[in-house]
Order: sequence, then structure tokens, then C-alpha cells
Amino acid sequence: MAIFGPSDDLHGSRFNDTDLRGSWFNGCDLSDATMRGGNMQGAEIDDPWLLRDGGVLLVNGIDVVPFVRAELLRRFPGRATMRAADPEGLRAAWAAVEQAWASTMERAAALPAGVVDESVDGEWSFSQTLRHLVMATDIWLRLTIEGIEAPFHPLGQPNDGFAEYGYDASVFSPGVPAYAEVLEARAGRVAMVRGFLARLTDGDLEDKHPNPWSPHREESTRSCLHVILSEEWEHLRFAVRDLDALAKRV
Repeated sequence: MAIFGPSDDLHGSRFNDTDLRGSWFNGCDLSDATMRGGNMQGAEIDDPWLLRDGGVLLVNGIDVVPFVRAELLRRFPGRATMRAADPEGLRAAWAAVEQAWASTMERAAALPAGVVDESVDGEWSFSQTLRHLVMATDIWLRLTIEGIEAPFHPLGQPNDGFAEYGYDASVFSPGVPAYAEVLEARAGRVAMVRGFLARLTDGDLEDKHPNPWSPHREESTRSCLHVILSEEWEHLRFAVRDLDALAKRV
């Protein structure tokens, strides 16, 4: 099986009558790709960025993004609030995402012991997803907005390439922590966001902060909160998807 990595530049390539059945494209930039005359039955596309303003995906000449967006809003009530612009709206948006996660947490709690640490198709386990949300809160709230010097919880799950941005990945604990500890860390960070939003004023929203991944760019407090909300909703979607698969195993 051929494996292509970051050092392989395939942009602009043409694949004519090529058998790509069962291929995986992880973290690949397929923007403006054209696929014609292909068999896409059973294919799966997961692109969180597609649903942002201006996203277009044509299938047989039809833009399917509006249909996908509408279906996600139906499946995840409250998701539409993630771009709230004022303090009251942001507080309501966080309450909505907390409520949405509550039912998923109950579902995970009903699984046999250890299943929360199982991966589906090489993706993060349910426990790792919660740990990543801890890290996301730390980087966008504690580091970027609040400027805390040591913002990271040791149970956080960093992104791939975290260290490449100059951060010390050794602050995170190795191994697989006890799920009870993960739940405690997650609950603490959820409460932090709730507490921050309770104090938020209109005047705070336009405060500027260096983007944690590109320090030459500025982010407003509002845009940082939008990232946190987006992380919450997208990883909820991933978690629900993987819980569906895990439920079939037990």
C-alpha cells in the first residue's frame, strides 16, 4: 500500500482510471479538486470548514452544503447559536452546547468499562476527545484570552504538530489516564468557560489577542469564543458518530 506524507507534493496531479478504492485522505487539502466520472458510492467526506460562510461542495452540479447544514442543525439543536455575537447570546450558546453534551456523556457512561478508550478507524477515543476539548479551552481561553502563563492541564490532548508551534508538549501526561480523572478535568474547564461568560461584557468582546497558532494575527475575544464553540460542536459530532460505531461492538 502506497503512503504519501507531508513531503509528497501531489498538488495539480491527475488520476486517470486509477483504483483509489478504500483510500484514506487524512488532513489533506482537497480544495478545488475535481472528480468526474468516478464511483463515489459509500464514500465519506468530513470537512468541518466546509460549513463556514462561503463553503461550496458540488455533487453532480448541485451545491449540497445547504442540505448538510440544515441536517446538522436538525440533528444537533442549538448548533445554530455557535456564532452568537453578544454576551447574552454567547451565554445562551454555551448553555446549549452544555445541554447537547450532557446526553452524549450519559450515553458514554452507559458503555462497558474501557470502551471510552477505544478508537474508531484510528480517530481519538471518546476519552481523548474530552481531553482535546480541555486543551482547546486552555489554548483559546486560558492562554489567548486570559494570558495565563501556565495554561495547560496535564490531561489535555494536543493537536498533531503542537510542538511545531513552539509549545512544550511535555506538559501533557503520557499514557492513558483514568476516565474519572478525564471527567474531572473536563468538568473543570466547562465550568471555567461558563464562569468567564457570566462575567463577559460588551466591552470585552473586541479586546485583541495574538492568535495562538499565528502570533502575527490578532483575534478578538469574540472570535476566540467562536473557536471554542466550534470545537465543542464539531467534536460532539465526531463523538456521536464514533459512539454509534462503538455501540455496534458491544
